[in-house]
Amino acid sequence: MNMHSTRAASGRDTLRTILGIPVLAIRWDEAMALLTRLTRERRFTKVTFLNAHNANMACTDPVFAEALDDFLILPDGIGVDLAAKVLYGAPFPDNLNGTDFVPAFLQASTRPLTVALLGATRVNAEAASKKLAAIAVQHNFVVIHDGFFSAAQEPEIVERIATLRPDVLLVAMGVPRQELWIARHIDARHCTLPIAVGALLDFLSGAVPRAPLWMRRLRLEWLFRLAVEPGRLWRRYVVGNPLFLLRVVRQKFSRASEAAGDIH
Repeated sequence: MNMHSTRAASGRDTLRTILGIPVLAIRWDEAMALLTRLTRERRFTKVTFLNAHNANMACTDPVFAEALDDFLILPDGIGVDLAAKVLYGAPFPDNLNGTDFVPAFLQASTRPLTVALLGATRVNAEAASKKLAAIAVQHNFVVIHDGFFSAAQEPEIVERIATLRPDVLLVAMGVPRQELWIARHIDARHCTLPIAVGALLDFLSGAVPRAPLWMRRLRLEWLFRLAVEPGRLWRRYVVGNPLFLLRVVRQKFSRASEAAGDIH
């Protein structure tokens, strides 16, 4: 099943295009039901999440943008919410950020699944696997490899995934490497749902702290992350967020001028 039919299955009216990238505008429980159905029916579907940072990268990296066109994309964070409000008059129904959504999806899936983990450091991947196994005891969690492998090691890693053929493959290598790696190496022979999860394994392992719940509820997790890792993240947030919103406003005006041209 290709991505366009997956999007059609969830309803064309549920798609909102942010900077040229179609994102599913569905509720948390609807997204869970969709992924559960895809795993049950073994319909190969690549999954990722769009936030302001990824959207900015796709604007300047056409290879990444092209790869995203074949993913089922869920909305992550306040940036894409603001974009949806500017472009469509309403935010996304729910914030489906992978750090909260993926563990919740695995917890809620009652049918036992095989879940493979690829990425992060070996220590963090093993710790994340233990954490997931404790909150979702019905599944079998397998660490395939850390995210620091050479091109020479790739065939063996891909072969191991194909032999295991997990229901879910969590790929944690950062953007855009994880999406490009899935696009280039993973298809229906390897797993059912490859999900690009960013820093999820680092968060689950406890190696990278999460914002307190009150900050998450106020949609200020990005501010907490900036405070924790200013050297690595200042460009992403301090430069990236205003740039993203500028691009969104440009999209709105170009759409408005196109509409005006159609009227004339």
